[in-house]
Formats: sequence, structure tokens, C-alpha cells
Amino acid sequence: MNTWASDAVARVTRAAVDAAVWAPSVHNTQPWSFAISGDEISLRADTDRKLRVADAAGRQMLISCGAALFNVRITLSALGYEPEVRPLPDPDRPSLLATVRPRTARECHEEARSLHAEIERRRTHRAGFTALPVPGELVETLVAQARTEDADLMPVRSESAVRVLEALTTAAQEVESHDRAFSMEVMRWSRPAGSTRRDGVQAGGRPAAPGRTWPQHFAQRDFTRGHPWGEEADQPLSTATGLVAVLTTPGDTREDWLAAGQALQHVLLHASAYGLSAAFHTQALEMPQLREFIRRHLTAGAFPQMIMRLGFALDDTGSVRRPSSEVLDDR
Repeated sequence: MNTWASDAVARVTRAAVDAAVWAPSVHNTQPWSFAISGDEISLRADTDRKLRVADAAGRQMLISCGAALFNVRITLSALGYEPEVRPLPDPDRPSLLATVRPRTARECHEEARSLHAEIERRRTHRAGFTALPVPGELVETLVAQARTEDADLMPVRSESAVRVLEALTTAAQEVESHDRAFSMEVMRWSRPAGSTRRDGVQAGGRPAAPGRTWPQHFAQRDFTRGHPWGEEADQPLSTATGLVAVLTTPGDTREDWLAAGQALQHVLLHASAYGLSAAFHTQALEMPQLREFIRRHLTAGAFPQMIMRLGFALDDTGSVRRPSSEVLDDR
């Protein structure tokens, strides 16, 4: 490889890591690290950032890392390269989740550029939505995009099924809020106003108090725990539940969890391009019995990986990430 080509690849791989850190992660834990060696990007799980109470198996950690992997892929595509991905390449190194190499330069696809442009714009929403419905054509597109990543996005159309998910989410939230270990883990990742930390759920990125939505109320995590942190939501205009959806995979292996994360980010970036936001509700999926109930009775045997609400929000909250220099080993 000549010097010009080597420099070009170095810029591209660094840009991919810069984009990867903007992926969503549970409680904004950002449980990843990267290495660049030549033209190869390695994605690793940072197990020190795993939720040891809520995510003992590391399922949510791998979903988060899968979302970061999708950002790497779409960045390479947007810059004119074909990403060559090897998921879980070494059984003896379980923390090594994937390697990615930029292959033969090709013409950039418009879709890749569009998705790439949303990486830093996309935000997680933690309140109600406006009453504006999500267009059916857009929902169909999001479903199709999840399938390209070997996952399924299931819009929950049945009111009774939505009520069941609402009840399970509320029950799980009640149990977790009265469990000291769960509560302390949530507080570990809750940041007060004025915090200079670049991880966790910032005060400006959540309501000051969990608000109710209509017609169904999906319980929100209480990151404030009685502290006067957070932003006041515009409740009169943002009280709608939105469209409830469940992201599933056919299996429940580490490969499936990585696929779920890539599907999730693919869906979120396309949704963001149309002004659509997502609110996540993982409480019921953190309890094995409730997750199995959902699998058996609501998702036709497919494994639920994420419960979310989709809708149009009025707020434009900020978001923070650690700089790529903190998570990158550039050799």
C-alpha cells in the first residue's frame, strides 16, 4: 500500500471510530473500546462498564456494542468503502466482538450518507410524544431495515398487547425501584446538573420527574431519585404514548445480540432522518421470567431484545460522549 493510500485508510478508520462512540447504549454506559492496527478496526466490549445487576449476561452490553458496530459500517460506506466485518472472530477472546476492514473503494450510496448524517443528531427520548401519528409507510420501511440486519421490528398494533407490555414494564420498574442493588446501579449512571462527566444519563437529557403518557403509560426509570435534576418536559403538548414496538431476533446468542444492536441503530438513524425519536423500556427484559413471558405470549417465540416507543418529540436535548481518544488504542 502506497503512502497516500495508507494515509487515506488511516483517516477513514479514525472517522469510523469517531462515529462509533455516538451509538446509543444502556444508561449511556458506552461499554466499548476500539483498536486500530493497519487497516483493521477491532471492537471490544468494556466489561468494566457492564451493568452487573441489570445485565449480568451482558446482553444489553452487546446490543450497545452492536449499535456502535453499525456506526462503523455506515461510516465506511458513506466514505466510499465496503466494510468487511468478522463478528466474534476469536472464541478465545470473548471481549473481541468484531473486526472491520475497509475494502475496495466504491461509489458512496446516498442512503449511507443520509444515515451517517444522523449519527450525531439522533437522541434518546425519555418522555411523552406529540399526538402526531407515525406514518404507516415509514413504519414499513423501519421494519424492512431491521430485517436486513437479521432482526425483526414488531409494531404492536393490538391494544391488549400494548396494555400487557405497559403492565409488565410498570411491574418491573416497581420491583427494580425497591431493590437496592438495582437502584444503586441506576444512580451510578445518573449525572447531576453541572456534571463534567461524558457518560451516563445527564440531567438535561431526562425529565425532572417521570411523567405520564396517554393512552398507555410506560413507566420511566427514575434517574433523579428525589434530587432536583432534569428538565421540565412540555407536558401539555407531549403526553402521547407513541407507537409501541418490540425488536426481536430468532435466537438469543451473542451473535443475535450484536445483530439486534445493528438493527436497532439502523432503525434509529433512519427514523431520525424523518424527525422520529425513540424511548426505550428495558425493565421487563432485565427480568428473565418477564422476558420469557413476552417471548411466549407476545412475540411468537422470537426473543425480545428491546421494547421501545416511537414518536415525534418537541424537545432537542443534548447528548454527551467520551471522545474517541479515550476508547481507542491506535497502534
